[in-house]
Amino acid sequence: MVPFEKLPPEFHNPETRVYYDGLKKQRFHLFGKRMFDILVSMLILLAFSPVFLVLAIAIKVDSRGPVFYRQVRVGRYGVPFRIFKFRTMVQNADKIGLSLTTGGDNRITRMGRLIRKCRLDEISQLLNVLCGDMSLVGPRPEVPKYVEKYAPAYFATLLVRPGVTAESSIAFKDEDEILSSGGDPEIIYVEKILPPKSEMNLQYLRHITVWGDIRIMFRTVTAVLHG
Repeated sequence: MVPFEKLPPEFHNPETRVYYDGLKKQRFHLFGKRMFDILVSMLILLAFSPVFLVLAIAIKVDSRGPVFYRQVRVGRYGVPFRIFKFRTMVQNADKIGLSLTTGGDNRITRMGRLIRKCRLDEISQLLNVLCGDMSLVGPRPEVPKYVEKYAPAYFATLLVRPGVTAESSIAFKDEDEILSSGGDPEIIYVEKILPPKSEMNLQYLRHITVWGDIRIMFRTVTAVLHG
């Protein structure tokens, strides 16, 4: 782990220090978690390579633009990285609307709605896992503007690699509908969604194990299959 003194200034608070000290004691679990990430992401990428090819062709045929949407997210230790997501919206969607996506967002393409319904847009993040930017399980990475809204303790969630899935992802799998329930989506996200998600992510940090990650992955698959 990076020495605490070398972390960005916003990490230097008592709440984050408690989690930092706790994670130092879990180095064995963190090493096992990384080895598990590499092995499983490679296997899934190989197994799903035909699906990736079909999705790539379908996205290109359906609308103009690249196959992947490479949005900047905040990763471990506050370092920004570009996430791999199969593009489900029109080209330059982030320049013609909010950073968030609501249920009835008219920027979503026809193919994009199908991909989102099946939760296939996130599977390309296995490339980020293999590169070391992400983990299979961990706090979902936020865009910089929402990290700026973090309470001091929430910076502790940036002490580990962000994940493709998390308990908070399962709990808020219908986030699009919540954001479109009325009012300003960004205010709803910052005030109603971000705090409970962050608290769940902090809970995850207290009990990191490979077996715990496997359980969350199976729960994610179940949640997707049951809509």
